[in-house]
Amino acid sequence: MAEAELRHEGVPEQEQVGAGEQPRDPSVGATQRAPYRRANLDAQRSEHVTARFAPHEKHDIQSSAKTAHVTMARYIADATMARVRGEITVAAERTVYDDAVDELAAMRTQIARIGNNVNQIARRLNTDGDPHPVDAAILHRADRLLTTAHDTVRAIDDAAFRAAGQKWAV
Repeated sequence: MAEAELRHEGVPEQEQVGAGEQPRDPSVGATQRAPYRRANLDAQRSEHVTARFAPHEKHDIQSSAKTAHVTMARYIADATMARVRGEITVAAERTVYDDAVDELAAMRTQIARIGNNVNQIARRLNTDGDPHPVDAAILHRADRLLTTAHDTVRAIDDAAFRAAGQKWAV
């Protein structure tokens, strides 16, 4: 069977390119896809705003815009204007519970640092072998302070958890 008779079903025929010729660019003469345009409004969007996104955020926006068959700029502008008009919410507004949780977190950090310092003191006193009678009293007090610090951190965690639960119960 001659090579000219061989055909691949569903595959376009290859153009024969002679010696010294360049293959034809398939995009030349192809119909261009019309851009996704929105309906004309009384006032076109002419102001430019720059926004920065992490690479994964940009990818997500591009994917969503492509799915919606709109440009990325239109997608961002429409989402922003929907948020401004109150049609969508991006994040919950801060409440007094958020402030309480932040304050409790700061207190927890301070108490944990105190506990760390007391633990370092106890370790230092224990490194010399037999403790001096005064050192034993200090170690006993340090142990009680560490227990108090641990209990305080646990109470702060519980209070923060309750405050967070109250925020969502409202």
